[in-house]
Amino acid sequence: MANAQVTQASGTAERDAAVEMLADAAQLASAPITVGADKNYDTAGFVASCRANRVTPHVAQNDGRAGGSAIDARTARWAGYAISQHKRKCIEQVFGWGKTVGRIRQATYRGRERVEQLFLLTQAAYNLTRMRTLAGRPA
Repeated sequence: MANAQVTQASGTAERDAAVEMLADAAQLASAPITVGADKNYDTAGFVASCRANRVTPHVAQNDGRAGGSAIDARTARWAGYAISQHKRKCIEQVFGWGKTVGRIRQATYRGRERVEQLFLLTQAAYNLTRMRTLAGRPA
């Protein structure tokens, strides 16, 4: 399942939106799910919200933060954690494509609703481009 949202920029907007999207995904899933994320998500609140929703947080450990990482050895020791950390880099390609090709680097619209429409349209265009690549080109 995929989901995308645009939020008003704040220090916690990305994590708050992620918690909402993960709660929705966890309700639809029949088995526990995982989420890969960067160091910005390595907070006690985000990790606790994930676990409360039956989502295993495969978040990059931020050992440089005061108090240490919220991700402990019981999560980081598994091979799945390393795979999630590798795969999450693939997600960054989506945003890179959107910024260079999809014109989301600097939005030309005002208002969250219009920016969200541009963002979702860009994500849909990327999915179509990716589907073409996955399907292969006819001979």
